[in-house]
Amino acid sequence: MPHLEAVNTPPARADVWNISNGHCRVHYQLLAEAEPDVLCRALNLFAMQFLTPQQVNVQRMDDLLSVDIVIDGLTWHRAQVIAEKLRNLISVCSVELQAADSAWDEPVQAAG
Repeated sequence: MPHLEAVNTPPARADVWNISNGHCRVHYQLLAEAEPDVLCRALNLFAMQFLTPQQVNVQRMDDLLSVDIVIDGLTWHRAQVIAEKLRNLISVCSVELQAADSAWDEPVQAAG
């Protein structure tokens, strides 16, 4: 039986999103049809990249959902790619992307 050897794994692939690009906090504003799965599908785009939003706010207005998502640690290019993927989701009517303002920096108190 051969002796155990250390497994040589190649170094992690370079993250092309981060090369010389500064990170920023961004604010996504989505307008979508009020379908039961639309929120899960939208948030899944972040989860698949191991990203957790700082804040998510959802309001239903008749047959539409207004969704605000604030997340940091993204390059502007990566944020734009995610915005385009959000626009391609079925039931999503519009997506606006902007740099997050200071109003979103304040902690939200949970209703008790």
